[in-house]
Amino acid sequence: MKNIFKNSLATVLLVAGFQQLSAQKKDDNIGTEVVNVVKPYSPTISDAFKVKETPSFEDEETSNKENIQYNIFSFPVASTFTPSKGRAANVEKSEQEKIFSNYVTLAAGNYGTANAELFVSQNVSNTDYFGGMLRHISSQGGIKDITLDDKFSNTSLDLTYGSRTRAMNWNADLGYQHQIYNWYGLHPSFFDQATIDGIDEKQTYHNLYFGGRLSLGDSFLKESSLKFNRFWDAFGSAENRFIVKPSMEFDIIEEKFKANFILDYISGEFDKPLFGGNSYKYGFTNVGFSPSIRLQKDDLTVNAGIGLFYSIASEGGENKFFVYPQVTGTYRLVGDLMVFYAGLEGTLKQNSYKDFVDTNFFVSPTLAVAPTDQKYDIYAGLKGKLANSISYNIRGSYTNEENKPLFKHNGFDDDNANNEGYTYGNSFDVVYDKVKTVSFFGELKADFSKNVSFGINGTFSSYSTDAAKEAWNLPSIKMGANLDVTITPKWYAGSNLFFVGERKDQFIHSSLLIDYPLENVTLDSYFDLNAHIGYKHNERLTFFLKGNNLANQNYQRWLSYPVQGLQIMGGASYKFDF
Repeated sequence: MKNIFKNSLATVLLVAGFQQLSAQKKDDNIGTEVVNVVKPYSPTISDAFKVKETPSFEDEETSNKENIQYNIFSFPVASTFTPSKGRAANVEKSEQEKIFSNYVTLAAGNYGTANAELFVSQNVSNTDYFGGMLRHISSQGGIKDITLDDKFSNTSLDLTYGSRTRAMNWNADLGYQHQIYNWYGLHPSFFDQATIDGIDEKQTYHNLYFGGRLSLGDSFLKESSLKFNRFWDAFGSAENRFIVKPSMEFDIIEEKFKANFILDYISGEFDKPLFGGNSYKYGFTNVGFSPSIRLQKDDLTVNAGIGLFYSIASEGGENKFFVYPQVTGTYRLVGDLMVFYAGLEGTLKQNSYKDFVDTNFFVSPTLAVAPTDQKYDIYAGLKGKLANSISYNIRGSYTNEENKPLFKHNGFDDDNANNEGYTYGNSFDVVYDKVKTVSFFGELKADFSKNVSFGINGTFSSYSTDAAKEAWNLPSIKMGANLDVTITPKWYAGSNLFFVGERKDQFIHSSLLIDYPLENVTLDSYFDLNAHIGYKHNERLTFFLKGNNLANQNYQRWLSYPVQGLQIMGGASYKFDF
């Protein structure tokens, strides 16, 4: 029966499919029909009802919440874990270098150079200490093409005694310095041999000083200092200088107030002027008071103050009163990475014969000594860090100075009756002028590691003078660089290079019979390369080798004063304790 039904169903489906196929073949065109839309379709959205988050129930039984009570069933669990005691990890610690209180250094080199240093310090008690320093450096000369003696010697002894306690720190100093230099800078091919043989070019300087410092920890009198200098030479010149500087500091309404006092007295005498005549005396007493207050808010710090000075001329001249601005400030733009700083400062600078000699050993003992009125120094700059180990500082400034000292060549006078060793056109005078200076300074320091450090700096200056034709012997460019390397725990080395640009000077040859023209001189720029290397034999003994002017430059630091060429010096240093 089932088979009959299946066969009948298959037969029906087959016949229906055949008829449909036949209908398609008869007429493929089903025709077209037009549909008219009576009304356009406008869909609408039915209103929606938001289901409430908390549905209401009409059943009172279901609306009452059942109170559920929780109980914790606890029971002790036995543990056999026993923690071990903590132990610090092993850290490799370098051996601490022993610090010695005393050392002695001896060295020698070409040009007959000898160098010796001895430093001694000793604790007298738990608070008191004593120290002493003896230094000597000398050379027997030997500069090429120099006809006069060019040797020099510099020996100094410094002693100190002091005490350090929580309430007070003080120390007293005593020292003496002895220097020998020669005016060897004769104009080339200017004098005959008989004249040269009759020149006594030696000059000797002496300096005796004593002073002290006092600092009180819990007092408004923070630090005070005093110093007395007695400076004289081999030509009857003598100078006395006494300086006292007390300083106070205390708080006023959460702001820090500071006041600096200064008493600077100087008096001196030169035996006779350059071209003969009577002796020349000078004397000034400068009294100064500089109060200031520090204002600080967030990253801004301002020190606002004023400088009041009164100068008394004791050997002729006028007594004058000076008022100077003294305002400085810093602003942290980006923490320690970028700090902007600026200032407007002025002061009265006391000049001295000793200061001039320290700058230029070849000045004549016939100078005019007077203070410098620095009316203002306006500066602004940026300092900070480029990285943790790299710091920088850039600065621009404009300075206005009245009575600024300039070193100028003395020249030679055929009719000069003073035939001392400095009157042959081989010494320098000090002239004063109003000088305005625009300068830019840049510095970069880097500690690449604890074993390598590097630094470079440069100053670019432009000067304008009032009476003087040039800013005599002031360079427009000064640059310097240094590199220090610790090669191994035993070996170390370092080098430094400095460059000085051109300077202007003038040689004057005067005579009653002949009108000699002025000789304007431009001193060439120069660079000087120095280096050193050392070997630490042990914690006490160190050997070293130093080289100066390694490029063997025969440059002139001052007019007609060439320097020594390549200089090599070797020696040793020994540390010890008593």
